[in-house]
Amino acid sequence: MPPAPRDPAAFGGLPGGIGVSLLRVYDWPAADGLRGGTPHLHLTCTEGYAVVSGRGAVQTLTSTGFRQTPLTPGALVWFTPGTIHRLVNERDLTLHVLMQNSGLPEAGDAVLTLPPHLLTDPATYRAATALPPRTTHEGEAAATGDAAVERAARRRRDLAVEGFTALRAATEAGDPEPLAAFHRAAAALVAPLTAAWRERWRTGAAAAAAATGAQFDALAKGQASHLAQAAVRAELPVERGRFGMCGRLDVYETGAP
Repeated sequence: MPPAPRDPAAFGGLPGGIGVSLLRVYDWPAADGLRGGTPHLHLTCTEGYAVVSGRGAVQTLTSTGFRQTPLTPGALVWFTPGTIHRLVNERDLTLHVLMQNSGLPEAGDAVLTLPPHLLTDPATYRAATALPPRTTHEGEAAATGDAAVERAARRRRDLAVEGFTALRAATEAGDPEPLAAFHRAAAALVAPLTAAWRERWRTGAAAAAAATGAQFDALAKGQASHLAQAAVRAELPVERGRFGMCGRLDVYETGAP
């Protein structure tokens, strides 16, 4: 568990307790001819994209329908929990991902749009989505290890595109039940995880909000002791090139309090 703030007015994470990663979107072609990542949704987190370079789009599906939003350098796009999203890479798409709740979207708060028979229980879902360990050794072993992870990542991406295509078709045909059924299945899959998620929120976003409230209280009394705790932090990625849901990730720990 991350340490508690030194006092109620202190918080050491990024603003609002968010997480950040650098994402190079997969350029693997899918069955529909598009290149990109794995469609999925988040159940408790808003997520945002700040586009660094390249060109592409994010396809989204909600109960109100399908939408495709262009992604070009400088664009800032975000979406709330329940938005199924699929990144499409048209040319070298690279972006910063901004994640609510100390990076929880990449740490568990995601369900892929797999076909319904793979969403029936946590064990079946894990078997369909798990990736093998990625070796960190140099040379041929690393290349072999990455190849195995890539095969597994592409396989789960293709399954999720299959499920996403069916959900989109049903929604566009005016049938809301398949999407509603996916929402129910996703909620059932993550229910056992929510206690740990709540603790991550408590020590992250909730602690950040509480610190701001305490600072307002102190300043209203003419007190400024929290200013003496000012600090600067700078970090490099703790992992580079991780196989994520939508691409290769450079991962930071900046969302931690």
